[in-house]
Amino acid sequence: MRLRLLLLALGAFAVGTDTMVMAGLLGDISADLDISVPAAGQLVTVFALGYAVLAPPLAALTARWPRRRLLLTALTVFTLGNALSALAPTYPLLLATRVLAAAGAALYTPAASAAAASIAPPERRGRALATVMGGMTVATALGVPLGTYIGDADWRLTMWLVVALGAVALAGLAVLLRGIPAPTAAPGLRERLVPLRDRRVLSGIGTTFLFFIAVQSVYIFLATAVHPATGDDASRLTLIMFVAGLASVAGSWLGGRAVDRLGVRTVMVTGVAMAAAGYLALPWLSLTMAGSLAYVLVVHLFAWATAVSLAHRMASLSPADAPLLLSLNSSALYLGMAAGGGAGSVAVGLLGPRWFPLASGALALLALTSAVVTTRRRTKTATAAATPGGAGEISEGVLRPRTEPQHPSPARL
Repeated sequence: MRLRLLLLALGAFAVGTDTMVMAGLLGDISADLDISVPAAGQLVTVFALGYAVLAPPLAALTARWPRRRLLLTALTVFTLGNALSALAPTYPLLLATRVLAAAGAALYTPAASAAAASIAPPERRGRALATVMGGMTVATALGVPLGTYIGDADWRLTMWLVVALGAVALAGLAVLLRGIPAPTAAPGLRERLVPLRDRRVLSGIGTTFLFFIAVQSVYIFLATAVHPATGDDASRLTLIMFVAGLASVAGSWLGGRAVDRLGVRTVMVTGVAMAAAGYLALPWLSLTMAGSLAYVLVVHLFAWATAVSLAHRMASLSPADAPLLLSLNSSALYLGMAAGGGAGSVAVGLLGPRWFPLASGALALLALTSAVVTTRRRTKTATAAATPGGAGEISEGVLRPRTEPQHPSPARL
């Protein structure tokens, strides 16, 4: 079982690397294809948008497929998409290959989690899920900096690195992943969208969407934002990306524990406020390496702690429907990533390479307003109505589960 879980995690590591690594390659891609950096940033937008839009219909269409077949198909599509990205001679073709890779990623991530849960005994399912999803988290700390460093010589080499990771996971799972129980009856696309009629669900995913527009508007163009500190030194940029990845991992880990101790609302509001402060200070912090490192350490720590609290908030609305609600939250996260690419491009064009993070600061303040307003303390009766069987305890207007927190996937961002 352990080896199969590691192979599933390797596939998640490849997906996580592919999702985030473009942020460190935009300058090289723009120079190679003779396009602007904001145009290169749309490669991240297209991938994230493709993931968010394709995930629900693909999940519905493949709901009754055997999980082994689904995983192998997903990794094949994902690996092929990245191979074509590495070979793409023009910008339009590269955009098209990113959509193909996103389709494979959208199929793989939830299928890998389901497979991990099915092959582990009940008492080890939490750790099995953590192992697989940890692959995406670790990608921010290791895969993205490594890909950025390799891509300094040729950005296409980074695409081939992702291809190699996906191919190894595909080959290993093809040989070892057998005996997975067939999926039970699953909801169709219409049933998956029913929760959107609930105002609490809409407000929750709306806050997630707003916040990740702010996060990605800077992260996608992080190399541009910190250029005063890094110059054209790839090793300096790699160090900043590495610290950002470590802070993301730490934020995700600490966020779940902070929610258990302090409550969802406290972690959410504090995290969004700290991120907003970081974006507003970045034009000055980016002038030095020390300031840039301090920025990524603080902002990524609080941003990914916030991501955990946003997922907790959604799951608490109806614990029985938590998987479905978390999938909607994940789609909102990826839509925010997609919109962040466009918003970041506009901000760079209007405000310039130094001052564009101020736009993210404004967006984060909007997300903070949404978080404060939509999580005000409700009456105990109204909140308890969303708590079947006393599954948790009432705290700060949301239900705080007593179980170990469920972590979102990264775009773990």
